[in-house]
Amino acid sequence: GRVPSPAGYRLYIDELMQDYRLSFDETQSLNQTMQVRLQEFDTALAQVGKLISKLTNLPAYALTARTGAVTIKHFEILMAEAHSFILVLMLSGDVIKNKHIKLPLDVDEQDLKLLSAVLNASLTELPPEEITPDLLARITRSAGSAASLVPIILDYTVEVLREQRERGFYMTGQTRLLSQPEYRDVDKAEALLDGLDEKMLSNLPATLEQNTPVQIMVGPENVAQGLKDTSVVMTRFDIGDGMQGLIGVVGPTRMDYAQITARLSYFAEGLGRMFGKNELPPASEEHQQEEK
Repeated sequence: GRVPSPAGYRLYIDELMQDYRLSFDETQSLNQTMQVRLQEFDTALAQVGKLISKLTNLPAYALTARTGAVTIKHFEILMAEAHSFILVLMLSGDVIKNKHIKLPLDVDEQDLKLLSAVLNASLTELPPEEITPDLLARITRSAGSAASLVPIILDYTVEVLREQRERGFYMTGQTRLLSQPEYRDVDKAEALLDGLDEKMLSNLPATLEQNTPVQIMVGPENVAQGLKDTSVVMTRFDIGDGMQGLIGVVGPTRMDYAQITARLSYFAEGLGRMFGKNELPPASEEHQQEEK
């Protein structure tokens, strides 16, 4: 789930532990609710990508990315019942993750407080690359009776941080380039279509600065070799919670940049409003059929 502030985080902990009324399944449902919301974002972006591709008759892509590094702000380990613990991670951006851990481990509240203190002193504000075997060994030595929890906690922490950093990516309309005169050469078109995927476009900027709502990359400016004979126009919009969306099109260098920019800006402005108000467009009939 998401909370708006450290005070909200404290409230979350209190509610989580009130007589342990929340079962493991119920705590997991908090994360499932977040996943449903993210899937709604994914569906909205995919639908917008299809619409932009149709209106411009060019390949379109959409992606989401975090605007800054994601780190752990706070750790807490809570005794749930005998040999059962709840690990709670508060991430930058006020995202909360939790994991239920069951181990035949005899520890008391004081042991868990000590381990929480060690984790908060050693692991907060670190990217996953800095969570090394040496760090694991140091934390384990300091964990006392709760040392058996350390490998599980570090594995889960790295998993969460990497998951938060992954980008959602959608590409549609690649074959629309075949209608452009530049790509009537079969070999040239085939080479471009083979490479026009997430791997190629991952070299493009993941985010744009606040004062750079639109960016145009023409020919040699493209950092992806396979796009050297094309141009990319992209624009940004804010999703909230430290997330940014990016939509763009790929086309020949002679395309009408003013018209493409205007259309992308229009969609980005609308998406920013929708995400800001949590008003996401419904899935198209085509998507609903796919779901069935």
